[in-house]
Amino acid sequence: MSLQELLSRLIAFSVLGGESNTSILLWIKDHIESQGVATVWVPNATGDKASLHCRIGPAVDGGLILSAHTDVVPVKGQDWDSDPFELTDTGDGKWYGRGSCDMKGFLACCLAVLPDLVKAPLKRPIYFAFSYDEEIGCLGAPELITHLQNYYSETPKYALIGEPSLLQPIIGHKGIGLYTTSVNGSAGHSSSIRKEVSAIHEAARLILWLEDKMNALASESVDERFSPPHSSLHIGLIQGGIAPNVIADKATFSWDVRVIPKDKLADIIAHFETHCRQRERELQSLFSDFKIQTEAWHAPVPPLDTHKEQDIVKLLQKINPNSVLGTVPYAAEAGQYAAAGIESIICGPGSIDQAHRPNEFVERSELDKCILLLQNLCREFSKNQ
Repeated sequence: MSLQELLSRLIAFSVLGGESNTSILLWIKDHIESQGVATVWVPNATGDKASLHCRIGPAVDGGLILSAHTDVVPVKGQDWDSDPFELTDTGDGKWYGRGSCDMKGFLACCLAVLPDLVKAPLKRPIYFAFSYDEEIGCLGAPELITHLQNYYSETPKYALIGEPSLLQPIIGHKGIGLYTTSVNGSAGHSSSIRKEVSAIHEAARLILWLEDKMNALASESVDERFSPPHSSLHIGLIQGGIAPNVIADKATFSWDVRVIPKDKLADIIAHFETHCRQRERELQSLFSDFKIQTEAWHAPVPPLDTHKEQDIVKLLQKINPNSVLGTVPYAAEAGQYAAAGIESIICGPGSIDQAHRPNEFVERSELDKCILLLQNLCREFSKNQ
């Protein structure tokens, strides 16, 4: 199959984050196995989602993992000029479709070079590792990484995560944690606000505390490689109350924390929890059932902080014409691979500026460059060390 045919087939699977991805993964599995490569299916607990990995080449230490996710973000409410789940070529050098950039373009490149990898006299192995639910919190990668490390007798050394970076090697990204905080106050007539504990008022105070925390971090801990150059806290959703003249007994707000590598997410959350417990003690004398509870949406995604002298950087600089190192403010599975002891880097076709937008596209020239990079990797791993 041509690169365009591969990408067209992948885009046709409208698998959103949170949905079952077995349809697209079964197609990928069959395609890989048609090239004589055995695959390993890694299901989730309920069996409705799965990751997949495979090895091409010898069972020796020092291999590299090509990592991608199979899910995409929704298109509902976006104004598309074409069917988002049909690859569209308008003749302008761009291929349009949901996931064309993030990150089915990279997936298609991996599958396109698979015949070259199978035929090559590889001295070190190259692995494919394709996950689910990356778009809703990098949920599938931890289990996939653990399974991959335990399944093979040898030890992979590197991971290349093909998120869109215009094929710039990305050595750092922020970590992220998502949370919902619920406040339980006392209901009553609004005229009695001084006698009651308004959940909305208290939620507002907590939100301001989080903003003050971000401002403190901005002055105390800076990493100029990122924009903004500090950890950030953001509240994206708030709910509560039933009427303007009724004191709200319930309020919730959802928020995220994006940490630079030098900051620890656990420390920020612990500081917030300490403040919440203090606030509870202060107000429970007024309303004994006053309570603040914070729950994480998922396990936090660790930041990536690959040093410029690590071997993965030197490898990319050998096989990739673009050798200018960079960082990104978003979180990705690269931090999870790095936390598992695998030297990791982000480098993929397309621009993150096109991701998640209507009329998402990837330039054909970017895919051609990615194919060249993977072919260079194949040649590099076919050399005697």
